Amino acid sequence: MSDADMKVETKAAPLNGTANGNTKLKFDMPFFNIQAIFGDLAAPAATRAKANFEQMKVTSEEITAALCDACSTSAKRSADYGTKVIEISNANTSSALEFFSQLADARSFADLVNLSTAHGRKTFEAASAQNRELWDLAQKVATETAEPIKNSFNRVLHRAA
Repeated sequence: MSDADMKVETKAAPLNGTANGNTKLKFDMPFFNIQAIFGDLAAPAATRAKANFEQMKVTSEEITAALCDACSTSAKRSADYGTKVIEISNANTSSALEFFSQLADARSFADLVNLSTAHGRKTFEAASAQNRELWDLAQKVATETAEPIKNSFNRVLHRAA
């Protein structure tokens, strides 16, 4: 059997009542226009979604810029902190070598005790000052690193509210 020999029957009636090959058939099944029904609901939702995505993109770019600034500031301040640690190490090493040199020149036990006492006092005072400097630098690193992030999040949260 070939395709030409097959006959297909439908329950469709011609629109104009005549049956010829060029006539459009009318089917008994009703046609639902999904676009017409849901189109009115989908258009505002799509517009809102697009606006929300744009806002999220802008917010993401702002936060990314703030994080880049924070990382840059952190790197600079951390380098300052590292430099200060190296300077302190150099000062402490020089102080210790000077102390050992003075100990080598000591003529009596009393000189050793006096040199040790003076060096201990000098070392304690230097360590206190150095710790204050390092503490101040650490606070500066933390504050200057967190500030751009804090400001960016505040802007974003105020805009969202």
